Amino acid sequence: MTSETFTALNGVYHGYRPAEPGAPTIVFANSLGTDLRVWDRVVALLPAGWGILRQDKRGHGLSAIGDTLTIETMADDVEMLLDHYGIDGFVGVGLSVGGLIMQRLAVRRPEGMSKLVLSDTAAKIGSPEIWDPRIATVLDKGIAAIGDAILERWFAAPYRDTEDFAMWQAMLERTPAKGYAQVCAAIRDADYREDLAAITQPTLVIAGSEDASTPPELVKSTAEAISGGRFEEIADAGHLPCVEQPVIFADLLKGHVAA
Repeated sequence: MTSETFTALNGVYHGYRPAEPGAPTIVFANSLGTDLRVWDRVVALLPAGWGILRQDKRGHGLSAIGDTLTIETMADDVEMLLDHYGIDGFVGVGLSVGGLIMQRLAVRRPEGMSKLVLSDTAAKIGSPEIWDPRIATVLDKGIAAIGDAILERWFAAPYRDTEDFAMWQAMLERTPAKGYAQVCAAIRDADYREDLAAITQPTLVIAGSEDASTPPELVKSTAEAISGGRFEEIADAGHLPCVEQPVIFADLLKGHVAA
């Protein structure tokens, strides 16, 4: 088994573990305000021979901050890594804005992406009336000014009383304001509802039952718009079920890959 190694390529910090012969490669894309560590608990539960590729979006974690960002340019970064490592076939897993990125890659690389997992996401998330005030506040006062409200959406109430909660609060509040605002604007401007019919991969769509950012009803409607889409709701989880319920999330992922 080869260990996952971490490095940067063209300003994009990422982790990569090559797959053993015959094993799948899972390509992860994470959510707004988190870095690649959001997948740690799920990765630890996957077979050791599976390939892993995960990265910090620009302006998040250890990746560089660019001048502007769109979902398309974030998808470009993932494709850059796929090409760099010569990954021809993969399973795409996207959380929140990462789900928007994976929706683009599903359409761009219909033969390269064999299966798709979308978690707590939709083809259109929010509106300018939601995103513009958030962007203005973050750039003026910093992420901590809205941190409590965001974290209430991220996690179900019981999890917010655990010791682990402080780590996620720190991860969110240490995200550069410029990078966070750029990704907010990218989400605001993205609308892929008309493209859902073009997704041909078998698609598992997951929602946390307590998610207030992308409620289960919205996530379910996304699954229903994808041919071959299947919806699963994870109980006692908010916007980040991969963190709150990693065993259930990993089992769903493994089952989808095996199906």
